Amino acid sequence: MNELKLPIAAITDEFSPTDLEAALEPMASIGMTGAELRVVFGKNIMDLSDEEVLRARDLCAAKGVSILGIASPILKCVLPNGPAVDTRFQQDIFNSKHTFDDQPRLLDRAFRLCELTGAKIIRVFSYWRTVEPEACFEAVVSALTDLADKAAKQNVIIGIENEHACHIGTAEESKAILERVVHPNLKLVWDPANALVAGEEPFPHGYGLLPKDRIAHVHVKDCHMEGHKPVWGPVGSRHVDWKGQVAALVADGYRGSLSLETHWPGPDGNKMLGSTICGWNLRGLSAI
Repeated sequence: MNELKLPIAAITDEFSPTDLEAALEPMASIGMTGAELRVVFGKNIMDLSDEEVLRARDLCAAKGVSILGIASPILKCVLPNGPAVDTRFQQDIFNSKHTFDDQPRLLDRAFRLCELTGAKIIRVFSYWRTVEPEACFEAVVSALTDLADKAAKQNVIIGIENEHACHIGTAEESKAILERVVHPNLKLVWDPANALVAGEEPFPHGYGLLPKDRIAHVHVKDCHMEGHKPVWGPVGSRHVDWKGQVAALVADGYRGSLSLETHWPGPDGNKMLGSTICGWNLRGLSAI
C-alpha cells in the first residue's frame, strides 16, 4: 500500500463497542497504527478494571496498534450553578453518566489508564454548553488549568476537544481558551466536523484561526447540515474539505494522527461496514 503523509487511527468503538478484537481486524487491514479507547467490551473506558484495560492493550499490540489516547468523558457534565443547558445540541455520552462530583476520580483513573496503556493524550471537554456560554468561560479556564497542572506531573497531555454540545465548540472558541490557558500540557483535539455543527466553516476559516503548534490530535468524520441537524456520511463525501485540511496540516508541520470517529451509521445501519468504508477513505486522504 502507498505510504501515508500522516499516520491514521480510530476510536475503536466506531467499529465495534463490544468486540475489540473484531474492531481491530479492519483497522489493521486499513493500515491504522493507532487507537483511542472510549467504549471497550461494552463499557465506558473509565469503568474497565485494570485487567480489562491490560487485555485491551494486549489485543491492540497484537495487531501492531498503539493506544494513543484515552477518550474520556472528563468535563462532559453540567457546570453546577451555571446557566441553563442549551438543549439544541444532542449530548452523546457513550455509556458514561458521570457528574461534576465524579471529575476528580475520573482524572485519577485517566492517569492510571495512561500508565497501563502508554497513552499520552487524555481527551476532555468543557462542560455541557449553556444558553450563556460567555458566562461559563472563566469556569472552563479554571478547570482546564487545573487539569493541565496535574497532567504535567504525569507527563501526559490534556487534549481539549472542540465539541458542539460543550462550551468550546468552534475554532474561534478553541483559540480563545488556548490563548487564555498557555500551558504546555494543554493542547487541542481538533474536530472540523464538530466546528461545522457548531455553526462555523471549519476549513479554511476555522483552522486558520488555530495556533498550529497547539494541535495535538485530529478527529475525522464528515457531515453536511440540514438546518441545525448534521447528516453524517462517508468521510470525504460531505461538507468538510478533508483534502484541503489534511494538506494544510502536513504543510503546517502537524505530525500527529488522523483519527477516525465515524458517526455515520453505515449502509443499512451496518456501523462496522460504515467505519471500514470511512477508514479506507481516510487512508486515501492521507496517502502520498
